[in-house]
Amino acid sequence: MLYENFETNAIRTQAEQTDFREHAVPLYLTSSFTFEDAEQGRALFADEIAGNIYTRFSNPNNTELIEKLCYLEGTEDGIATASGMAAMFVSIAAFLQSGDHIVASRSVFGSTHQILTMILPKWGISHTYVDIATPEKWESAIQANTKMIFVETPSNPALDIIDLAWLGKLAKKHKVILNVDNCFATPYLQNPAKYGADIVTHSATKFIDGQGRTIGGAILGSKELIKQVRFFARHTGPSMSPFNAWVLSKSLETLAVRMERHCENALKLATYLETLESVGKVKYPFLASHPQYELAKKQMKHGGGVVTFELRGGIEQGRKFLNALKMCSLTANLGDSRTTVTHSASTTHSKLKEEERQAVGITAGLVRVSVGLEYIDDIIADISQAIQASL
Repeated sequence: MLYENFETNAIRTQAEQTDFREHAVPLYLTSSFTFEDAEQGRALFADEIAGNIYTRFSNPNNTELIEKLCYLEGTEDGIATASGMAAMFVSIAAFLQSGDHIVASRSVFGSTHQILTMILPKWGISHTYVDIATPEKWESAIQANTKMIFVETPSNPALDIIDLAWLGKLAKKHKVILNVDNCFATPYLQNPAKYGADIVTHSATKFIDGQGRTIGGAILGSKELIKQVRFFARHTGPSMSPFNAWVLSKSLETLAVRMERHCENALKLATYLETLESVGKVKYPFLASHPQYELAKKQMKHGGGVVTFELRGGIEQGRKFLNALKMCSLTANLGDSRTTVTHSASTTHSKLKEEERQAVGITAGLVRVSVGLEYIDDIIADISQAIQASL
């Protein structure tokens, strides 16, 4: 049953109860499912009826997670994958073939950059990067063989914002698939499908899980497009385990309340950092100083849980800052209930060349903070003392 409000759908969308009438959905830890008779088995494999055959294809836990995400994102169908990067790769590879071309935002996650620049070219798939800040260049980047536009918004870690409504119209005009990585915003803050995105991808490892426990991904879209994705995934095997699907489905029940706190804390931290003379540029979508502030306010409910700032002393000050932190966790993950801090140039984007990092605003002193759910004064106090210790 579909309810009007996000929070209710996130909590009340559940797999059908068994005869035991359990309140919490059970785990279906099975590799395969039995058939009532030979005819049912034949009909299932012929796609004449719906049902479970093999957990690599489908499982009640995975189905519940995807149904819930579809309600929250406003899409018709989807699949769950073993990781966020599996979702990114499958959402591209399921549609493209040798000779095809992708237009992508220059500011993307490090592993997505590796897929575009090192892996897809092996199969003759090319790409063109375009800066989010130069929308006038996007249309000219589209070629006769362009089949997809791929963007992150907000991007990782630059926190750039692109106009999804404008991009959706551009994709429709040129009859290309618009694929949006909605990981940083989550379905609670932004729904790309509402603005014309054909495919919405997630690393569920981040804010959807919210507690750093598991990894997973999701690909969401129309029934027609997901049919192609499902065929590719079914035969290449990047399926999510039922246990991870169960964990992530339960996590969605608290996504709204967690994101409210993440965003509240992040805005307070960003506002504080802007007052420090020892800190360079601070970036957060809901700061008035953000170059796409008005756009962020238009298409996002809040600014998200990630803040970036620049230490003027570059990589050496960055190391001193990280080593001085007492509470915040040093880890490359984000979206955790615990505040995590990363030096992007030496970790998540270390495989990029220096000129590639500079092109997307990843300077030697850039620090990415995934602002957690701790009391905000404690977060600010730890980051403040670490900055002072690094001077």
